[in-house]
Amino acid sequence: MLKRFLFYLKFTNSQRKGLLVLFGTIIGLQLFYWFVGESPRNSVSIAAKDWLSLQLKIDELKNNKQTGATLYLFNPNFITDYKGYKLGMSVEEIDRLHAFRKTNRYVNSAEEFQNVTGVSDVLLNKLAPFFKFPDWVNGKKRNDMKAITFYGTKDKKKLVKMDVNFATKEDLIKVYGIGDVIANRIIAQRSSLKGFVAMEQLNEVWGVSPEVIENLNSQFYVSKLPELELIDVNNASLKELSQFIYFKYALAKQILIYRSMNGDFKNIEDLSKIKGFPVDKAKIIALYLKF
Repeated sequence: MLKRFLFYLKFTNSQRKGLLVLFGTIIGLQLFYWFVGESPRNSVSIAAKDWLSLQLKIDELKNNKQTGATLYLFNPNFITDYKGYKLGMSVEEIDRLHAFRKTNRYVNSAEEFQNVTGVSDVLLNKLAPFFKFPDWVNGKKRNDMKAITFYGTKDKKKLVKMDVNFATKEDLIKVYGIGDVIANRIIAQRSSLKGFVAMEQLNEVWGVSPEVIENLNSQFYVSKLPELELIDVNNASLKELSQFIYFKYALAKQILIYRSMNGDFKNIEDLSKIKGFPVDKAKIIALYLKF
């Protein structure tokens, strides 16, 4: 047994050389792994540091969001749902403000803003320093003014309110913030409607900012309903309904389907039951329809 074991320990010169090469290869691989293989560990460590730094920035942004964003001067009459949420207002408080504005009225002081919305004293004290009201607020109230002072240009001019349905392009351009393009859009919108029935329809003109709307409301109004070509909603064809600016083709088609299945519409409430009907504009739309 011993001789047989010693037999396996005898190597030729070529075998010895092969073993040396093998051992050298193994040692070389170990050294390579030891020195070069450290770089992934280092890279992971660097990546971990980068992620940690990024996480710290995210945490900082979250803290800033919780403590509140930087406020700038703004007119509280034009607070949107998103802006109201960012300011810390509840849904009910925002809805009260929007309902008040739909009556074509404005809040002209911090106290009136609180009376309308019902915000707390804490929130009011936070927001009131950033309220910016038009210049005319410091003078007479809007409802008592037959003529107002317009500060949109360098020279102060007294302008008398006029019916927006009779305003020319030149009249509209006199409003601060309106140029040729916006004036043409307003006139085109008025033409397609055969006349405005409410000033809030100007909000539907593309490109008109809330500030410009405020200037328009201070200089124009709807004195009486224009002579409209009423749409007979119970007899109008699909083409006639789809040509109405407030009815798209899909809605006009739904109106015909609903009418064929349920009979004639009696009032705007029946029409507003149709899916996709712009309920928020129902009162205005009703003035263009005949039942």
